[in-house]
Amino acid sequence: MRRRGSWLGVALAFACGGAAAQAVPTTFGTIVGNGLLCRDQTDNFYYYDYFSKHFGAAYKHEGGAYWFRTAGASLWNTQISEVMVSDDTSPYIFVGAVAESTPEELEKAIISQVGIRYTRIDTSAFPVREAKPASRIVYFDTKSKIYCAKFKPMPPVQPPALRQRLK
Repeated sequence: MRRRGSWLGVALAFACGGAAAQAVPTTFGTIVGNGLLCRDQTDNFYYYDYFSKHFGAAYKHEGGAYWFRTAGASLWNTQISEVMVSDDTSPYIFVGAVAESTPEELEKAIISQVGIRYTRIDTSAFPVREAKPASRIVYFDTKSKIYCAKFKPMPPVQPPALRQRLK
């Protein structure tokens, strides 16, 4: 599990106003794109540090996530205006992004760039689209949101101390 930085660093970043936003890193497509497609492990500590380093402090903390503005970012030839990463209040660990396109347009862009296909998993007027291994695209007003969410791993179970077992 990649773990970089600490929550102390997060607290200091908020206290100091965070780093100034920088240019979109050249690794954005590889790291964030693969994360959104569930092609990599989902580690909220890692993504929080990555977003903070490259986009400055989160501009809001809402809905169990830290939200970052990503001026100039794009994935699959689609503008990405925001990214978000889960905090520790959710039973899920997730990374997500807001795309400045409809879910239909985003899905077409991903198919043409990566070849991953999405399936509508409900029959509502605004269907959720899901791809293997679990990336989802949902409606977000007139835009779309793409995310990868996984259950938090359970901590390893430790056997009772030997002394306790012998009693």
